[in-house]
Amino acid sequence: MRGAECWYDFAMPPAKAQKRPRRNPRPQTELVVITGLSGSGKATILKAFEDMGYYAVDNLPVSLMPDFADLVRRSPEIERAALVVDIREGEKISALPRQLRQLQRSLKTTVLFLEASDEALLRRFSETRRPHPLGGRSATVKSSIAAERKRLQPIRDLADRVIDTTKFNVHELRAHITALFRRDQDGKNILISCVSFGYKAGVPDDADLVFDVRFLPNPHFITKFRPKTGKDKPVADYIRGFPQTREFINRISELLVYLLPHYIREGKSYLTIGFGCTGGRHRSVMIAEELQKRLAQAGYRVKIQHRDIS
Repeated sequence: MRGAECWYDFAMPPAKAQKRPRRNPRPQTELVVITGLSGSGKATILKAFEDMGYYAVDNLPVSLMPDFADLVRRSPEIERAALVVDIREGEKISALPRQLRQLQRSLKTTVLFLEASDEALLRRFSETRRPHPLGGRSATVKSSIAAERKRLQPIRDLADRVIDTTKFNVHELRAHITALFRRDQDGKNILISCVSFGYKAGVPDDADLVFDVRFLPNPHFITKFRPKTGKDKPVADYIRGFPQTREFINRISELLVYLLPHYIREGKSYLTIGFGCTGGRHRSVMIAEELQKRLAQAGYRVKIQHRDIS
């Protein structure tokens, strides 16, 4: 019978039925197409895929994508492949949306689009001293970035995942992609950043959620605590000693553990959570440290940043 794991020779007596050895089915072939803005980290991500065992190809011509997809489907050695296609294709990049739609009909294909803020891209081009692929003799890097965004917008609209790499360094980006695409992932593929800050210097621009902890007693008014921070144990113990602190930590932890799976389900790859007090040195620091521990214990990847302490 079709789809059965074993068969029997019904010409033989039932007592002598022969079972066919079980075969391990080949995992579904997977192709990841990496594209996006120049300077957004495509080379770093391609290397991360290669380290995960993907067959990796950089700067594949759009016209060769059907042949490459056919190779991936037919080759017994290739189960997973990743390729980069970007603005280096020139005018031919306009054919990429049509090619992607065709690929997705015959092969499990994930389109990953990378972008970053103009400020981050300008800084990266300045640091590497590399010219922008669209830059001519008279074009500035800034104008080239704007032109590239416009030309790649139809591709971005088709992407399964859009990742803004502005907040990531190279190591964080590699770790993030590995967590998203490794086969043994546990579904908690989101990077959380717990940020402490002081309201007197303003709320972080990139915060997705902000919690005001100025209702907690302020260690600043205790002379021996003033030069210390919320990372110091005496200060942390003082703040934690109040019942409202413990209740706040418990309630916020429960809220975030409830919210995070919903953010992940909607495709969110990272979440920045801000905790603010007046100066950003005591209460917000202690709370951010504690929430980082709670979320890590829940199985999430969490990094911490204290914006207003050195």
